[in-house]
Amino acid sequence: MRVLIIGGYGVFGARLVRLLAAEPRLTLLVSGRSEGRARALCEQWGWEDGAILQPARLDRDGDVAAQLAALKPDVVVDCSGPFQAYGAEPFRVVEACIAAGVHYLDLADGSDFVLGVEAFNAAARAAGVMVISGASTCPALTAAAVLEMTGGWAEIESISAGIAPSPHAVVGENVLRAITSYAGKPVALRRDGQTASGRGLLETRTVTIAPPGRLPLYSTRFSLVDVPDLTVLPRLWPRVCSIWMGAGPRPELMHRMLNGLAWLVSLGLPLPLTALSGLFHAAKTRLSWGEDRGGMYVEVAGVDAAGRPARRTWSLTADGDHGPFIPSMAAAALVGKLLVGEPPAPGARTAAGALTLRDYAPLFEAQGIVTGVRDHLPPQAPVYQRVLAGAWAELPPAVRAMHDLPAGRLAARGRASVERGSSLLARLVGVVIGFPRAQVDGLVEVVFERQGLAERWTRSFGDQRFASRQFAGEGRAAHLVVEAFGPLACGMAPVLEAGRLRLIPRRWSLFGLALPAWLFPRIEAWEAQTDGRFAFNVAISHPLTGPIVAYRGWLEPMMRDDA
Repeated sequence: MRVLIIGGYGVFGARLVRLLAAEPRLTLLVSGRSEGRARALCEQWGWEDGAILQPARLDRDGDVAAQLAALKPDVVVDCSGPFQAYGAEPFRVVEACIAAGVHYLDLADGSDFVLGVEAFNAAARAAGVMVISGASTCPALTAAAVLEMTGGWAEIESISAGIAPSPHAVVGENVLRAITSYAGKPVALRRDGQTASGRGLLETRTVTIAPPGRLPLYSTRFSLVDVPDLTVLPRLWPRVCSIWMGAGPRPELMHRMLNGLAWLVSLGLPLPLTALSGLFHAAKTRLSWGEDRGGMYVEVAGVDAAGRPARRTWSLTADGDHGPFIPSMAAAALVGKLLVGEPPAPGARTAAGALTLRDYAPLFEAQGIVTGVRDHLPPQAPVYQRVLAGAWAELPPAVRAMHDLPAGRLAARGRASVERGSSLLARLVGVVIGFPRAQVDGLVEVVFERQGLAERWTRSFGDQRFASRQFAGEGRAAHLVVEAFGPLACGMAPVLEAGRLRLIPRRWSLFGLALPAWLFPRIEAWEAQTDGRFAFNVAISHPLTGPIVAYRGWLEPMMRDDA
């Protein structure tokens, strides 16, 4: 099968080439205005036993029909853009494909363009070809996640979603040109059951992307963006009351700068932001700090099949260079369907509903991308169950039993060894916090008490006690277990790893004020089931103090009061 990729050496086109390059049944025609750049990419990504990669020159402003006749593709994938700036004849490639009997896909993110292809539905059906626009994260992946989470629901009341690329991800200048085109300007959306408008990059939300039982992203600021989902999703779910879509570019300093410029545009200042997209692109390329991870979330609220209020969140995280492949995966999945003889029905339409998460699964797995669905539990649920959500059931039984405290009191007893740091600062910190003295295989008792929505943990090592409070974090600490020692609090991510529950610090605060990362103590903590018993291991240190305290041992439940 011959696949013509327009803009094949661009940011998204090159990633699509990489996703398809291992398939020996494909010939990939990598095209654009520069045949030299196309040839360089073919030489870089060609596999000996994979797809045949051929460079080609294609000018979308030229005679598209003649160029298609010469290249003889079975399917065309337009990855060029920006689709918002295709001029007076934005659908000339679509029309040429239908006339030639060639399937067509694109990665468009402009609402007008994506919806505009529906005008060619009758012609595409008559020609027996599929024409699908928006075969990218928005709206293809968004719709797939909503479909997965709401199967059997009686009603969907709201949908919100956001994409947070890694701060180190390579972003094309066309993406920034598209974003700046609507910064501070009205964006049509659905709110409270009515057609309304927001302001691009002005409305903001803070969300923590957190697949259950996996390491979450740091809390991320999202701003309203103009993507096809805002107008396409209400067609799939006409009764939905509110839809909101955001982007979370990082570092947050650059994001807030864009928010400020959007605010100036909203006041009527004629700022030429689109003309400055090259400058923004250069700044984005240089302003790259923070962890090299990206993610996405889709949250739905409504009424489930039993008539109960429900809220679910699908989350995705991707490390390093893997996340930037996601926008090209819908096109790769649809090409795969054509290849195995399972094409979508002929006609011209948006990509919303064209794929399921099952279609994405092999692509996610190949890139090591993690996903998960979180049911939002009531605050009365046990703290760890609320934070772990669906991963709660994966805990080893002894670990789950120790954290199953919706109410009342649980006492446990066991043996533990304690080591204390020897430096003056380490000893001082130990005294202030109340950490236990050193001991070898001594008696340890822990009492877990539910106090409102929090738990109080009182640990007794021999005749010495120290206590802390644990609760489910909110706001910037959402989806973290927060442990507080007086005014000092640590937000920890519960991560399931090789049969253990690791507790990874992600946020520290003092009197509610966030502490900078260099002040963080270093904590290595895990819980597991060993010989049928609850086992624990905690080590706390800091670069300025060295080791502060380390304790390890086991516990068995002694008494439970669920009153």
